[in-house]
Amino acid sequence: MAFGTPLEQMWGRNKFLFFYFSAGLGAGLIYTLVNYYQFNGVYDQLVQIGISPSDINDILNTGSYNNRILETISEADLSEFYATYHTPAVGASGAIYGVLVAFGMAFPNAKLALIFFPVPVAAKYFIPVIILGDLFFGMTSYSIGNVAHFAHIGGAIIGFIIAWYWKQNQFKRWD
Repeated sequence: MAFGTPLEQMWGRNKFLFFYFSAGLGAGLIYTLVNYYQFNGVYDQLVQIGISPSDINDILNTGSYNNRILETISEADLSEFYATYHTPAVGASGAIYGVLVAFGMAFPNAKLALIFFPVPVAAKYFIPVIILGDLFFGMTSYSIGNVAHFAHIGGAIIGFIIAWYWKQNQFKRWD
């Protein structure tokens, strides 16, 4: 991993593995909490308009519903409700975002570039732009494909917290 190797060399193998898995678990937790919030928002709307829990279960299992529901809830919200129920949280991208943030904190002036945008940019600017992009795509309907944007943000947040804490406390044991 291009970003993990310098961190592993700096922290050591065990500390790096702890960091990586903590960022991944934090990403999964934040992703799950966001999905829970979004899912329950639509679920509560369906209950308020008189849809029974068994009918909601049928919607989730079949994907079909009575079009009268669209008078109260948008089709986009229903599609997201269905997709949230059926999308597993699998992957390491949240942990990788944690590593990316820690790399940016440790090496802020390192030059990074994307393959399709080959202009080198300092990590201290590049990484926040990528995270803001995930926040934008996660909060709007412009996302392309099935990307867990809030898992990326969660991994970045947990990675930042751990890296910041370690940096603040790295010399305290000699005080």
